[in-house]
Amino acid sequence: MAGGIAASLLGFLGMMGAGIPSTSAQSSDTTTTTTAPSSTTTGPTTTGPPTTGPTTTTTTVVSTTTTTAPLRPSRVPVTALNAVWNHTPRGSCLMVAEGDHVLYERSPDRPVLPASTLKLLTATAALERLGPDTRLPTAVLASAAPSGGVVSGNLWLVGGGDPVLGTAAWAAHFTHQPALYTPLEQLADGVVAAGIREVRGQVIGDDHRFDGQRRVASWPPQYTAQGEVGPLSALTVDDGFATWSGRGRAFPDPALGAAQVLAGLLQARGVAVGGGAATGAHPVGAAEVASIESPTVGELVASMLRESDNGTAELLLKQLATGGQGSTANGLATVRATLGRLGLPLSGVRLIDGSGLGRGNLVTCRLLVALLHRGDPSIETGLAVAGRSGTLAKRFLGTPAAGRLRAKTGSIKGVAALAGHVDTAGGRHLTFAYVINNLPSTRLVKPLQEALAGQLVAYGT
Repeated sequence: MAGGIAASLLGFLGMMGAGIPSTSAQSSDTTTTTTAPSSTTTGPTTTGPPTTGPTTTTTTVVSTTTTTAPLRPSRVPVTALNAVWNHTPRGSCLMVAEGDHVLYERSPDRPVLPASTLKLLTATAALERLGPDTRLPTAVLASAAPSGGVVSGNLWLVGGGDPVLGTAAWAAHFTHQPALYTPLEQLADGVVAAGIREVRGQVIGDDHRFDGQRRVASWPPQYTAQGEVGPLSALTVDDGFATWSGRGRAFPDPALGAAQVLAGLLQARGVAVGGGAATGAHPVGAAEVASIESPTVGELVASMLRESDNGTAELLLKQLATGGQGSTANGLATVRATLGRLGLPLSGVRLIDGSGLGRGNLVTCRLLVALLHRGDPSIETGLAVAGRSGTLAKRFLGTPAAGRLRAKTGSIKGVAALAGHVDTAGGRHLTFAYVINNLPSTRLVKPLQEALAGQLVAYGT
């Protein structure tokens, strides 16, 4: 069945605008086409996945009017988009807007599994609460100021939640270069520049800024084993991985691993370390020896979206926690409160992590479009470009969407999501969200997404 649908959709791509027979897969879903903004909002459909999370009544950014006449087919290819929708598995959602005008929507308020498009929520909250110009510090402290180049006690490596603290070798292994990272070698150089030649105690990793939960409880254990995300900590080096070739091998204790890596870098620079590495909280009144700052939050967010970096998303989420140690639960509360304060539509939304890896997350296409409609510069910069960059570098190649579509991608088992913008051939700017759930085969993803993108690029011509 999946292969037949894929074949028919590929044929549809060649027809560019002609209808294809409906499979009635979505015949019971609601339909809306509109030309003007309105303050009317609609609740979530009853056919979507169940949700137990809290809901918030808000004013949406985009229109949901259902009474105006459809736009001319020459402007909105309703028949062609219907063909895409009718081949989309049940339980999905689709929304297309131009500015405040909703052009096409199907089940826009249905709660759906978002996969990594959830990172748009984390990004928005991080930019709002932390600020795009904020940098996250990592410091080296000593129990007492060094004397004659000697630290008689311990050195503490104190993590501030920098998600891209790493070594040059780790940064070099990424496919897309230059990789965004905070060089630990530079911090080691700072210790040497402070005149330290010997540490008689230990190098101690301190990650007490965040709690000790290394993963979200509902995640399958294989996420770390498969390299999807490293162990979560306020002090991670190289994404928390001791090795990163293939699937990599995570540090059992990321703070200890970071201390070991720094100790090795110091020794390579001629600094004697007598006591090895350990973990623990730094003492009150410890003297700062050296420090380094992360890239800005705006840069972290843009890279996180472009490369779909799960670790950065989860650590920024913990950074958002207010009061006490950073934790996933506290960070999620901040995300929901921030989005609610911005007036974004949260009905049916449920959040369990910051990256979209969890299968308990639920968002709506209306929310994704509203987030993108805000046009935050860091988010806009971070959207991957079809056929050019990030997670879309090898997708939409040779299609009309190449170079014209910019989006956040998302993929977990049974889910394929795409939310972003299209610059049309006619010079228009569209915002869209297309989240497929209950996907029976990954073979459907390419023809469905390319069919949608092709029609959006041709809009208005």
